Amino acid sequence: MIIDKSFANEFLIRIHVLVLVFGLILPVLVVGQIKKKAEKSESRPKYRNLFKEAGYSQAEIDKKVAKAYYDVFEGPNKVYFEEGDSLGYVSDVKNKDARTEGMSYGMMVAVQMNKKEVFDRIWRWSVKYMQHQEGPREAYFAWSVNPETKKQNSPGSASDGELYYITSLLFASNRWGNDTGINYYKEARRILDAMWKKDGTAGIHNIINTEYKQISFVPERGGYNWTDPSYHVPAFYEIWALYAKDGHEQFYKECADVSRNFLHKATHPVTGLNSDYTEFTGEPHPTPWMPGGFRYDSWRVPMNIAMDYTWYGKDKKWQEEYAVKFQNFLRSKGLDTFEDQFNLDGSKPEFILQAGPVKKLRHSIGLVATSATASLVNPDKTSMDFVHALWNAKLEPYEDGYFDPYYDGLMYLFSLMHLSGNYQIITPTVK
Repeated sequence: MIIDKSFANEFLIRIHVLVLVFGLILPVLVVGQIKKKAEKSESRPKYRNLFKEAGYSQAEIDKKVAKAYYDVFEGPNKVYFEEGDSLGYVSDVKNKDARTEGMSYGMMVAVQMNKKEVFDRIWRWSVKYMQHQEGPREAYFAWSVNPETKKQNSPGSASDGELYYITSLLFASNRWGNDTGINYYKEARRILDAMWKKDGTAGIHNIINTEYKQISFVPERGGYNWTDPSYHVPAFYEIWALYAKDGHEQFYKECADVSRNFLHKATHPVTGLNSDYTEFTGEPHPTPWMPGGFRYDSWRVPMNIAMDYTWYGKDKKWQEEYAVKFQNFLRSKGLDTFEDQFNLDGSKPEFILQAGPVKKLRHSIGLVATSATASLVNPDKTSMDFVHALWNAKLEPYEDGYFDPYYDGLMYLFSLMHLSGNYQIITPTVK
């Protein structure tokens, strides 16, 4: 067989060129893939275990978290109660009611700790006795129900309840799937889809004020036009944008950024304190039942900021500055003695919001707990003193007999989960 030499030479040249090009491009492609994998790995949250960093052993930490769960959900002073074969509820025992706040918190604890039966029981009770099945409030929840009579104390909603219900249901869908008896994703979407249909008819609105892109105090009438800083959980909006898939992804992302900026304005520039209730500007919103001030709702703000810092880290500089100010202020009042209510400038309030039979300021374990979560954000290593203070705190009655295993207990449990790295974004399970 005769081969044309010029053709052969041209063929060889092309082969050489291809080898050369392939040799140059392949390393670039490989490096690119490695870089992408590294970036993906870096973007994943790093869930620090501050207790371990503080010197406690993993066995001690696991025991501490398990004991707190037992105390709140199973022990002699528990706030979780089961009914029959399939129902359960979380009660604010001192006020003798079940609230969407505690119910949805209980579900979040359960999904984080992989307690499926507890989660399902609380959800079924919520649907049966709290969720409106028709009318202007359809798919929303009555915020307070008498667990004995099952009567709704108030048919209206508190926006944070819906916020936690939706997020915990999305996490349950990711963790357990939707074919084990409850379609968690469908239930989350039912609330969201109904929420978007509420346009003010009969005074019922979206839980988010769509003009200001901020969560409302209540999605009804005048309560739609102001807010509660402790309801601002920007990390949850990011979760909705990822997993709700309801067509409002961009809106939720914008809400997360608005909430972050709102917290800049709502917190005092020196003390870091915020008012329980505020206007959308961050200015205190006084109500007929109490003036502006840092009280029980406000305890949740440092914990929410720590969550957002850990999960998404989109506002790190300000959040670190906030944590320093807030913890420095409380430390100035005595790490083992700081009280639980303040005017925003840090002075002692004339008005004291009563909890229990005695109206007094306390060194409350709920605030001891949530203030410790700010150590996840505070770059100053001396902030570990708050972590040790929480470790040494006891969920037990005060000397005068006052005891709140519900709110103090849930803040304590949530904070232990955060500080041990056990409060995480639950991503879809790969089967």
